[in-house]
Amino acid sequence: MNNQHKLRVAVIGAGNFAEICHIPGIISHPQAEVRAVYARNKDAARKLAAKFSIPIATDNLESICTDPEIDAVTIASANAAHADQAIMALEHGKHVFCEKPLAMNDDEAMRMLEAAERSGKVHQVAFTFRYNYGVRELRRLIAAGEIGEPFFTRIQYDRWDGLMADSRASWRDRKDVAGAGLLFDLGSHLFDIQRHVLGPLDSVIGYTHTVSRKLPHRDTGEMIDVETDDIVNAWTRNNHGLRGQFFISRVTPPFAELGYLEVIGNKGALKAALSRGGVDFLKFSTPESPEWNNVPLPQEAYDGKTHALDLMMHGFIDACLKGEINHDLDASFHDGCAAQFAMSALIRSQSSNCWEKIRFMR
Repeated sequence: MNNQHKLRVAVIGAGNFAEICHIPGIISHPQAEVRAVYARNKDAARKLAAKFSIPIATDNLESICTDPEIDAVTIASANAAHADQAIMALEHGKHVFCEKPLAMNDDEAMRMLEAAERSGKVHQVAFTFRYNYGVRELRRLIAAGEIGEPFFTRIQYDRWDGLMADSRASWRDRKDVAGAGLLFDLGSHLFDIQRHVLGPLDSVIGYTHTVSRKLPHRDTGEMIDVETDDIVNAWTRNNHGLRGQFFISRVTPPFAELGYLEVIGNKGALKAALSRGGVDFLKFSTPESPEWNNVPLPQEAYDGKTHALDLMMHGFIDACLKGEINHDLDASFHDGCAAQFAMSALIRSQSSNCWEKIRFMR
């Protein structure tokens, strides 16, 4: 693509994340612009387009995908819509950035990956945690042998959100639209970050739990049942025998200020924040000095802004302009599939009460 030509992007979805992440991230890149917003509700598309002075607002997805003036799409819609939207865009020659989870199940995820590979276009998944400076330095230090041979990882990420007095229900609480709750929303990130830092996962065992309750829907006020999971507890093994554990919840008191990833080796341990960038750190501990000490990071890590979001969206724009993602940082549909298959294995383990192999081995 000519470097003088701005990448022209359409954003699919007019919800919160399109507004706070996709659109601001794209327009803050000097070589990109948002040409269109699509939503099933045309009024929602018009409202969001007007806020950012975007010229096109539509409820016609095919018009977006066939428009020769659009080079790429980003998908910020409900989980159940990802597969059809991504495949249509890819088949019409658009680069595609898709929110996580990639799909509702393994079959959908594989169809998306196969369509992406056929297209020859850039395909990327929104695994935000990869872009934190602390996570990036943690990954580099592990590869350099700073903590010796890693043998265990753990992640804790919990909060009270699901039981607060002002909690409201949304599409994420419906199984037919979301597929799952925290497992898909946050668990997809956690399976990916373990694989990204330490290599492919082999098997998983765990469970999910839903607290029985009704919540008022945030748009209509109607009381609806919460159908999706509130708690996920998982244990993992990777191909080299390394063990891992994560616990995530929206119905328990926060264990720490924010979520974190710890990787423990025979010479020490590293702990990195898992966030959108607003809190970004890396800490180091050893058997001789067990207190957690800060590891220096670039000054940008401490700006208090959700910098991981812009870094992620800029990564997609750069990939489209170059014709290839940065495989050392960005997540492709291949990575999205790996996370999807890991989540499916966890779901199977609930019924079998056994370790389940993660069947995605590509």
